[in-house]
Amino acid sequence: MSYVGPDFDPPQPRRSLRGPLTVAIAALVPGALAGWLVWQAVDGGSGGGSDKAGAAPTSASAPTSPSASASASATDDGKPGASSPAPTPSSSRPAASGPLKGKVVVIDPGHNPHNFQHASEINRKVDIGTNWKECDTTGTSTNAGYTEAQFTLDVARRMRTILEQQGATVKFTQDGDRSWGPCVDERARIGNAAHADAVVSVHADGSAAGNRGFHVILPAAVHAGAADTRPIVTSSRGLGERIAGLFVRETGSAPSNYIGDGTGLVVRKDLGGLNLSTVPKVFIECGNMRDSKDAALLTSGAWRQKAARGISEGIVSFLRG
Repeated sequence: MSYVGPDFDPPQPRRSLRGPLTVAIAALVPGALAGWLVWQAVDGGSGGGSDKAGAAPTSASAPTSPSASASASATDDGKPGASSPAPTPSSSRPAASGPLKGKVVVIDPGHNPHNFQHASEINRKVDIGTNWKECDTTGTSTNAGYTEAQFTLDVARRMRTILEQQGATVKFTQDGDRSWGPCVDERARIGNAAHADAVVSVHADGSAAGNRGFHVILPAAVHAGAADTRPIVTSSRGLGERIAGLFVRETGSAPSNYIGDGTGLVVRKDLGGLNLSTVPKVFIECGNMRDSKDAALLTSGAWRQKAARGISEGIVSFLRG
């Protein structure tokens, strides 16, 4: 997601401390040491696949790896100032038998491919607990026009296949099946209504060229208005640490060199999707679409499969304990 927009106020960039903090992240993310050794071996994350996408319009035990196979791809029209109807997540196929049978995972593909056609709807303000922000944004894109919304849906669909093969019940906040949205407050309510065991919001950043790498966003302890994240702060951090460690291992990508002090973890209190969640939830920014090197990874189907596998394995590790 681009930091320019309603739910994403820009944090101040920080100096890259990747080298000195390599040991720190290994300690911070239990079970991720093997991933860091892989990252070092591949010289800081050149783990992209070979296929190219064409330009489109604008502390735990080591986890058990899910299957690497995945599919290639597979409304709420709330009025301004009014409460949205009860959220209805995209349905999941019947869960298979597996270690995650009985677990519910909600995947939140950031933004919607059709948001740009509905400016008035996505610009209306919604309550995120700490203040009011716009419903959503269009998201960012690569310089060649591959959109964040396309990226997030593709990775989310690949994740769904992997997680369903592990027996999880998987629900989406949207699957390209809505004319716009959902708004950030409804995205949170969908996970809450599903009584999800884990929720992951998939994004890609829109920062300056030269800013590279991924970061996982964790909820801060917020208690204001309709928001009270205090019960989920610890569990969400556990989920985020597992995902960060396994993302490194599977993709070879390095943590962000412009936010997070080299840890790949960032705590924020300005995101409605986190503030309003009552279940463990994190965001992951898989890379920076505005950097040519990161964009080459994000537009690679082979790399997106690695990203989906890394995020999914982090979820599996968290849910299995």
